[in-house]
Amino acid sequence: MPLFHDHDRASLRAVYIAAWRKHQLNLPLEPLEAQIADVIAAHPEYQATLESEHPSAGSDYAPEHGTTNPFLHMGLHLALRDQVATDRPAGIRNAFQQIAARSATLHDAEHVLLECLGEALWEAQRSGLPPDERRYLERVISRPPRRS
Repeated sequence: MPLFHDHDRASLRAVYIAAWRKHQLNLPLEPLEAQIADVIAAHPEYQATLESEHPSAGSDYAPEHGTTNPFLHMGLHLALRDQVATDRPAGIRNAFQQIAARSATLHDAEHVLLECLGEALWEAQRSGLPPDERRYLERVISRPPRRS
């Protein structure tokens, strides 16, 4: 399976939809598909969308319309899990473990970091610079845990 950067929006969404379908049918999953299915399983609020949406449907999920983009949200979960697994930026794994120890669930802990990651990406987009990893990590360390 090609990496995410090789996909346009429709084909990237198709990867999510296909991984979820394979999971539902108990078909063998590639490692990345298993990660995607695990994130989808943690988000029952998005499952109906994935089960009914055609990958080329092109929904924009514009924030100004009060909608959350499920693909972006789940993609941030995947990015965060990769950060924790690789400890990049250095210290993120320990910070996550500390937040997870004080959170009701691992999913709640991920959401604390997702807020910080989203802010870091938004700032980078606005400035036209790469994300500030130091500021991101500081933001994570200073955030209180979330409780469901």
